[in-house]
This record gives sequence, C-alpha cells and structure tokens, in this order.
Amino acid sequence: METILVIVHTETDGSLAKPALEAIAAAKTLGSFSVGLIGADTQKAANQIAGCGAAKFLTVTGAEFAQPRYATDAAAAEAIAKAAAATIIIIPHTSRWGRVAAGVAARLAGRADTHVTGVTTSGITRWYYRQRMEAQMNRTQRPWLIALDPGCVAPLECPAGTAATTPVSVTAMSRTQVTGIKAPEASQQTIRPDAKLLFVAGAGWTKKQADGATHVPEAAEIILGFLNASKSSLGSSKSLVDISGEGGAVLPFMSHLNQVGQTGATPRHPKGLSTCCHGEEPHTVGWRFINERRAISLDPNCGWARGKADVLYVADAFAVMRKVNALLAK
Repeated sequence: METILVIVHTETDGSLAKPALEAIAAAKTLGSFSVGLIGADTQKAANQIAGCGAAKFLTVTGAEFAQPRYATDAAAAEAIAKAAAATIIIIPHTSRWGRVAAGVAARLAGRADTHVTGVTTSGITRWYYRQRMEAQMNRTQRPWLIALDPGCVAPLECPAGTAATTPVSVTAMSRTQVTGIKAPEASQQTIRPDAKLLFVAGAGWTKKQADGATHVPEAAEIILGFLNASKSSLGSSKSLVDISGEGGAVLPFMSHLNQVGQTGATPRHPKGLSTCCHGEEPHTVGWRFINERRAISLDPNCGWARGKADVLYVADAFAVMRKVNALLAK
C-alpha cells in the first residue's frame, strides 16, 4: 500500500497557485493522500483546499520559508516526507521545486523523475526526444519523488473550509539571504505561462517586405501592441532569436527565453497564433500541446498549410495584425 504525499509551497499572499492545485488533483486520482504545505503562512492555503479529501495537512511555517531557497526548501520537504513516511511524493515542477527535486530524493535515499506529464496507479508518463515519444514508466525504488509539469492536469476544484494542520519542526540553516526581488514591469513581461493565447513571431517580421525594405521598428510596435492589449504570451522561432548572432535586425524584446520548438519550450496554452513562421517540424514540436492552432502566412504551401494548423490565413501578417490591434483598441 503506497503512502502518497503532495508537497507544495504557498504564494506571497498565502494561497496556492495553479501548479500546486494541479499536483493535488493528480494525487487525488491515486487514492488516499496527504498534503504538505511550506510557506510563511500555511493556514490560508490549508483552508483553501480543506475539502480536497486529504487525510492530513502537514505544515512547515516560518518567515525563512517564504522565499525560494535550496537549503530551506530541501530541509522542509525532507522533514515533511519523513513525517508522513511517504513512499510516493508528488510536487509541481515549478522553478522553485525543480532545483530541489533531486536533492530531496537523495536525502530520502529515493529516486526522482522530473517533467512528468501524467500520474496513474500504474506509473507515470513523460515525453522524450523533444516531445516526439511518450513513455510510460514505473519504479520499484521508494520513496519515489515525481515532479509534475504544469498544465498537464486540470487544477483541483474543491470547497474551502477550516482545515486542521499538523506542524512539522524543521531547523533550517542557510547562508543565503533574500534582500529583494527585481522584476520587469507588467508591460515589459512577454512570457505569461497562464495566458490563454500564445503568439509566436517568426523571422519574416524582420525580412524585406513588399516595398523592398525592412520594417523592424514597426514590427516591434505591432507585436508589443498586440501583447499588451490581449495579455498573450510571446513565443519565437529559433531563426528569429538567432538573427542577433548573424548581425541582422532584431526585435529588442526578443530573447532565447521566448524560443518555442525542438530546441526551445513546449508551452501549454488553449490557443496559439503563429505569424511569419514556416511551420516546419522542429518548430511545430513546440506546439504539440496547443489545443487550437492558427497561422498567418503569405505562402499557401508553407508547413502550417500541410495539416499543422487548424486555420491558416493566407495574408500579410503586418496588415492582419494592424487590423487586429485597431479592433482591440476599440
């Protein structure tokens, strides 16, 4: 009989974010489970999921656990896992948990699997070879720590209430002190994992247009205008982010962090709109988990037209997006 435990951390306001709710929902499909909560204040989070059906709520609370930090996060996760005597531990594969997963598994003399896309009673599923092959796996080693990728499971929906919690004592020692957070303004943020739409720009935005000239500043204005109006997330083809290394004109807000495809990210958004891209296999691999795919291209024979897009608009992306921005402005 497996002892299942979900370990999540709270946000700055004490609540649980979507990836945490997804991990709890995945654990609930396996049977009886417990929840471990880590943060400066865990009672609000426990009350948020009071009706989830967890056998118990184990908490590590304190100001030192508010910020993401390897030493404190690993110590807290280890203490909760030992207190629960867990054999299967599920965590959301966020940046915070991704860097401590292997260390926690080593402290528990267990094994860890990351970037998991599904959890069942018979094992886990995950993708290999740049999302081209799906594998089903199982392990006999216990404890088994499973890091679930965000966006793979519908988040938990349950009534709130008043949850009884069991504190777990942890002595956390760390030489790292968090003095503050520097982040770009909301208007400068182009990567939005929770956005409903992924807008991908290709190298065509920086090429010569019908008049024989490039219009990179106008392209940047159009793209940023659409992102700010629609609150969508920005993706890029590899060819576009590589242009800077080739001495070509670049979009000032674009970096390799925006890259989508075989050598980039594989986001999970409900809808996607590709502009000035060819839609070849290395790029569309990154679109594998986009539910509805649309593309704008002047070439009716491009890769997007060959079964890779649900809807293809054979048109000039500059003209189309200018019109879209004008409609959004109203």
